[in-house]
Amino acid sequence: MDMRQIDVSEKTGIDQRTLSNYETGKTSPDSFAIITLANLFGVSTDYLLGVSDTRIATTKEILQRVEKLQNELDELIDTIKKLY
Repeated sequence: MDMRQIDVSEKTGIDQRTLSNYETGKTSPDSFAIITLANLFGVSTDYLLGVSDTRIATTKEILQRVEKLQNELDELIDTIKKLY
């Protein structure tokens, strides 16, 4: 998602040094941090932990993503129609 540790820290409230320790393997995240990071990145906790290859957390999220894509497609179609 092209975020720096400081960006993740600001969005999650997890200290930047703590995030650095997670990345380097010096410490492991607790359940609160795992859930918080999974929510930020829009992935399941299992995906974040490497237990699953499935990125999407819930069926609801799949539907939200499909609806967002449909809206973007509709906007593109409208833009193209206005050009012609």
